[in-house]
Amino acid sequence: MTIDNPDRPAYGLCMTPSQNRFLSRSGPPHIATLIVLAGLSAMGINVFLPSLPGMAVYFEADYATLQLSISLYFVINAVVQILVGPLSDKFGRRPVLLGGICVFLCATLGCIYAPTAEIFLGFRMLQAAIVVAMVLSRATVRDLYDQNNAASMIGYVTMGMAVVPMIGPAIGGIIDVRFGWAANFWLLFGLGVLTLALVFLDFGETAHKSGKTLINQFREYPILLTSRRFWGYSLSTALISGTFFAYLGGAPFVGQVIFGLDTADLGLFLATPAIGYFFGNFISGRYSTRFGINKMVLWGSLINGAGVALSLVISTLGIDSPFSFFGLMILVGVGNGMSIPNATAGALSVRPELAGTASGLSGAIMLGGGGGLSALAGWLLTNATSARPLLALMTASAALGVLAILSVLRREQHLGL
Repeated sequence: MTIDNPDRPAYGLCMTPSQNRFLSRSGPPHIATLIVLAGLSAMGINVFLPSLPGMAVYFEADYATLQLSISLYFVINAVVQILVGPLSDKFGRRPVLLGGICVFLCATLGCIYAPTAEIFLGFRMLQAAIVVAMVLSRATVRDLYDQNNAASMIGYVTMGMAVVPMIGPAIGGIIDVRFGWAANFWLLFGLGVLTLALVFLDFGETAHKSGKTLINQFREYPILLTSRRFWGYSLSTALISGTFFAYLGGAPFVGQVIFGLDTADLGLFLATPAIGYFFGNFISGRYSTRFGINKMVLWGSLINGAGVALSLVISTLGIDSPFSFFGLMILVGVGNGMSIPNATAGALSVRPELAGTASGLSGAIMLGGGGGLSALAGWLLTNATSARPLLALMTASAALGVLAILSVLRREQHLGL
C-alpha cells in the first residue's frame, strides 16, 4: 500500500489565520468564516429539539415519527457527504458550498409551511444539504495546513461550532415557548441568508481542481476504502460520536417523559454535552501539535466512555436525576471534542490530495452510523421507564470507539509510522 506523507498540505499551502484577509474573494476564507459555516451546520441539527414533543401534537403524529427528523437527517447527511467530497475536489469548494446553502434555504421554507408530518420530514431531509458547510470547512482547513496543524485548526473551528449547540437548544426552547416551533426554522432561514452572503464575499477557492471527470473522481473512493488507517480513523469518529448521536435521539424523551422537564428547562439541559465539546475542542487546538493526533483520539475516547459508563452505573442503582444524567454528558462532550478533530485530520491525511473526498466519505460513515444510533435510541425508549436502555447503547458505542483507535495505533506501529 502506498503511504502518503501526512505532513504535506494538500496543495502545498500553509497559511495562518492572520494571513487571510477578511471579506476577500481572491484569497482563502478567514477562520471566522469557517467557524460560521460549521456553526450553521450544527444549529440545523439541534435548535428545534425541545420542540419535538409539541411538533408531534401539532402534526397529530406520534413522537417516534417526529424523531425521524433527526435520524433521517443524519442518514441523508451521510448520502450528501459522499457526493459533496468528489464534487468539491472536481469543481472547487466555493460553488458547491454556495449551492448547498441555497438548497438548505429553500428546504427550510418548506419545513415552515409543511401541512403534514410526512411533508415536513421530506423537506427536513432536504435541509441536510447544509452538511456541505461542515464537510468543506474541514476540507478547506486540510487544503491549507499539514496534518497536526490541521487537527489543531479543525479543533479551533469546531470549538467555535460548539458554542452553537451549547446555546441552540436553550434558545430553541425559549423561542418555542414564546413563538411556537416554526420560529426556530425562521431563525435557521435568517442565519442561512447571512451565511450565504458571508461565503459569497469571503470564501476564495482553496482547492486545486482535479481536472478528472466526475466518474473518475468517484473512482478515487477505493483508494480510501482499501486503507486500514482511513477505516480506523473513520470508525473511531463514527463510534465515539455515536454516543452523542444516540443522546440526541433519546435525550428529549428522557428529559421530558422520564424526568418531567418542561420545554424551556429541557432546552437548557440538552446543551450540556456542548459545554464539554467546547473545552474538548480547546484542548485539541492547544495540544494536538504537541502530543500528536493518535494520543488525543485515544484519551478523548476514554473520557467519552467514562462519562456514559458512570451514568449507566448511577441509573442502574436507581439514584439518577436530570443533574446526573445531563451533567455527565459533559464528559461525553469533552471526549468528542478531543477525538473528532484529530480523527478527522487523520482520515483526511491518508491521501491529502483527496481531502474533499475523504472529508465527505469519513463524514458519511460518521453520520450514517449516527442516524442509525439515533433511530435505535428512539425505538429503545418507546416504552422505557428509565434512561438505562439509552445509556447502555451509548456505552457500547463508546467501547467500540476505543477499540477502533487502538486498531489504528497497532497498524501504525506495524508500519513504523
